[in-house]
Amino acid sequence: MNPILTIAKKEFKDTFFSPIAYVFISVFLFLSFWMFFSNFFIEGEATLRSFFSWVPVLFIVFLPSVTMGRWSEEKKSGTIETLLTLPLKESQVVLGKFLAVFFFAVTAILLTGPLALTTALLGNLDWGPVIGGYAGLILLASGYLAIGLFVSSLTENQIVAFILTVVALFLLYFLGAEIVLVYVPDFLGPLFAMASFHRHFESIARGVIDTRDLLYYLSMTGFFVLLNVTSLQSRKWE
Repeated sequence: MNPILTIAKKEFKDTFFSPIAYVFISVFLFLSFWMFFSNFFIEGEATLRSFFSWVPVLFIVFLPSVTMGRWSEEKKSGTIETLLTLPLKESQVVLGKFLAVFFFAVTAILLTGPLALTTALLGNLDWGPVIGGYAGLILLASGYLAIGLFVSSLTENQIVAFILTVVALFLLYFLGAEIVLVYVPDFLGPLFAMASFHRHFESIARGVIDTRDLLYYLSMTGFFVLLNVTSLQSRKWE
């Protein structure tokens, strides 16, 4: 079997059957369903707009809890030294861990599917924005997770990794928000908007699949995965 898939399978099992996974999925689903239905009957529209507006913010807190121990715990326990002596490339190990947490996040996202089905049964649901919204959440999660794994590779302390990741994701998500753009010079506005997770997610969530948004998420994910590989290689050189 491909070593990347072997690592991904093992890491996915370790993640999915861990106590933090049950807490993550339970709390995430509870908050998602609660926030959706608390607004659904008030709005009186067959739409998942409120759901897609809140989940990216929930991910800022929840996804770092999944990535914080991926590398920091390995470093703290010393198992990373054994891992780096195996006949594997650093890129294979990093991609294996990334795919594991990515599939875990996708599983959590797909478990919210009953919201869309319920809405479709109660009204005339426009599936375009729904499909776009779910695609946006998956792309958003990939970027968040890549950043979280990279940060985790920089420290032995899980709590430090969690806090640093939350701060980084918060800044990158709200960088292009209107409340921020009004305080920056006009010539920096487009740059902030282009670098913002929020702006690119909004576009996809409307059902408009723009290649620029896809390129942004793929670039962010690839960039931080590459930084993760570089971080491991520098440790091996040391």
